[in-house]
Amino acid sequence: MSKISQHNSTPGVNGISVIHTQAHASGLQQVPQLVPAGPGGGGKAVPPSKQSKKSSPMDRNSDEYRQRRERNNMAVKKSRLKSKQKAQDTLQRVNQLKEENERLEAKIKLLTKELSVLKDLFLEHAHNLADNVQPSSTENTTTNSDNAGQ
Repeated sequence: MSKISQHNSTPGVNGISVIHTQAHASGLQQVPQLVPAGPGGGGKAVPPSKQSKKSSPMDRNSDEYRQRRERNNMAVKKSRLKSKQKAQDTLQRVNQLKEENERLEAKIKLLTKELSVLKDLFLEHAHNLADNVQPSSTENTTTNSDNAGQ
């Protein structure tokens, strides 16, 4: 059986080339191998969107450059306004919550005073009831002692 190998190298992502190997007449499939594309090997991963932008420098006087700058400036303004609005909304919400907290604290004080007054009234009423009601066992003892002497 004769083995005929063929190697094809294709540039891959992040500076890594993929070597595709085909083996003829053996019936075996080989798995592609990853090897560094350059002598230094590997490197930082760069998203495809940034690779294409860096590869074509723009002339600062071109219409396309001016349009991109205008769009970018508008986006920056919009972002800053949005950020400023969010900060104002947050500050407004903080102030609302502070006011609500103050109202609730005042309500707590009022209800605590009311509870104290009602508690005092209840205790005074309960004490008066206890003083006005004579125990029944004391009445029976005095009555029985009076009857025994007769």
